Amino acid sequence: MRVVSLLPSLTELVCDLGRGDRLVGVTHECDFPPTVASLPHLTRSRIPHDGTSAEIDALVSEQGGGLYDLDRDRLAEARPDLILTQTQCDVCAVNEARVRDLAAGLPHPPRVESVNPKDLAGVFSVFRRVGAFLDAETEADDLVGRFESTAREVARRRRGRPEPRVVLLEWTDPPFSSGHWNPELVALAGGREQLAKPGEASRRVSWQDVLDARPEVLIVAPCGFDLGRARSEVDALSRLPGWDDLPAVRSGMVSLADGSSFFARPGPRLEASLRIAAAAIDPETCADLAPPAGWERRIVTV
Repeated sequence: MRVVSLLPSLTELVCDLGRGDRLVGVTHECDFPPTVASLPHLTRSRIPHDGTSAEIDALVSEQGGGLYDLDRDRLAEARPDLILTQTQCDVCAVNEARVRDLAAGLPHPPRVESVNPKDLAGVFSVFRRVGAFLDAETEADDLVGRFESTAREVARRRRGRPEPRVVLLEWTDPPFSSGHWNPELVALAGGREQLAKPGEASRRVSWQDVLDARPEVLIVAPCGFDLGRARSEVDALSRLPGWDDLPAVRSGMVSLADGSSFFARPGPRLEASLRIAAAAIDPETCADLAPPAGWERRIVTV
């Protein structure tokens, strides 16, 4: 089976299931594992990644969708039997209707399968569904089991420990709370998310909402940005009124993460995202669980 993946998390999933050799095309944003770099890139973005957060937000709001182009000629050259895409977010990937339209016009129309996970149960369902497509059911169960094993270890270490107030931001200008599966990650890591609920979409909030939440732990993981860009975003936040009064800032409990790799991608690395959240929330018991790269605690002097 020749597979095209039009979402980075699905590309990671296919590879983690041991079926990376079936991939014949991916998106321009598919960067993990490194082996996918040599595959044909079938998409391009209309979003200027060097723009400020406010500029990017304005562009997204103005266009409202259709932020990615899919190269029909390269898609035809890939000759896929299966296209994996999503219906969740036009800001994250090619519009699903566009994918189906182009696929239907190919000489040998491939099967198109869309995913739309809204919570961890939905993510695990995607793991098993894609595993079934690729004859990798056992491998899919193993991925779910790996996440559950980590969750049990975090729970064991944190038994009887305080559950601090947490805010996880996936955008900074304007601030967006991080919804979908991330409130569940925060809860499994031992915190209480203050601005988002499990299964609900990420939403725009005000800076005053963040201040009023008085987070004891603040995690900044801007969607689509790497760790270097996340540092810049936190620098901008630190100049806002009230920053120095946040409990998380005063106690040195501000962390930032590569949102392009963690938290925003509903794929196998959500297990690493859980480890990062646990280390950010309770460094005393969980610091060693987090991966060595892709996140850091922000040293703040007030």
